[in-house]
Amino acid sequence: MRPSISYIKIKPEVVVVTGASAGVGRAIVQAFAKRGACIGLLARGHKGLEGARRDAEVAGGQALVIPTDMADADQVEAAAAKVEETFGPIDIWINVAMTSVFSPVKEMKPEEYKRVTEVTYLGYVYGTLAALGRMLPRDKGRIIQIGSALAYRGIPLQSAYCGAKHAIQGFTESLRCELDHDKSHVKISMVELPAVNTPQFGWVKNRLPRKAQPVPPIYQPEVIADAVAYVADHYRRQLFVGLSTVIVIQANKIVPGFGDWYLGRTGFKSQQTSQPADPNAPNNLWKPVDDDKDYGAHGAFDEKAIDKSWQVWADTHRGLLGLVGAGIAGVVTATVIRRGK
Repeated sequence: MRPSISYIKIKPEVVVVTGASAGVGRAIVQAFAKRGACIGLLARGHKGLEGARRDAEVAGGQALVIPTDMADADQVEAAAAKVEETFGPIDIWINVAMTSVFSPVKEMKPEEYKRVTEVTYLGYVYGTLAALGRMLPRDKGRIIQIGSALAYRGIPLQSAYCGAKHAIQGFTESLRCELDHDKSHVKISMVELPAVNTPQFGWVKNRLPRKAQPVPPIYQPEVIADAVAYVADHYRRQLFVGLSTVIVIQANKIVPGFGDWYLGRTGFKSQQTSQPADPNAPNNLWKPVDDDKDYGAHGAFDEKAIDKSWQVWADTHRGLLGLVGAGIAGVVTATVIRRGK
């Protein structure tokens, strides 16, 4: 008689994505759905959230739509509770939600700084707290913060956003130290982004004379999503996406004054297209613009955007590159020895 074989059913991972309705968040939803994940979708725009749910289900995952303003800690906590009631314990929490204002500092309003900070910085704090409250007792879980090169190097016309990203970086480093002190198995990572082709440039509040654009080189949001999925499986304290991100962050450590000079002369023009801005265009600072329309993951810069980062590939294949390098070194050494005989 042949022995029976028992099959263990592997539970799908439970993931929360904030800012899930569009842009980078939307691409991350699609990436995890392909893995069969159960995903809590947090954002404000109803059409965008429904679009993200459809994307997830088509890709093979399950999704729960939870309209949430990340600036409201009670809403974030309630959303986390609903995800666990529906899918079970949260394995991975990914903070993406953001808003911004394109404007010189001298024209910014106090309430605009407050709102950008509440969404883009405190939204990450509230999301992290909701995740920690559930992960720490289990001593298990991953929190991934979507950062930016602008967490290290401020640029003109985005002072509120740059300030919030700097704050996220400091908050995350403090928390990481505490987790290390407690010998916790809960891990927190930051994925630092380059310019990305997302709808945000068409719906952020813009006080500039021309339409806003990301500073080239521009990457497709799927490049970011793949990097986030990698970090979820292979812990990294930090992962830079795009060679431009590496250059900006490292150069700012060495010659920050040059960055001030260079961006003061190029940063205004490089963040604007040649098309005049519509001063009456809707923006998502106070309310979502995707309540009536689904914008998806991509913005208006598909023709300029790059769909692969060789820098990320190299960073995530260090072992392979090391073997190749060792092989080349071995061949060179052997050749030198033979010629010396």
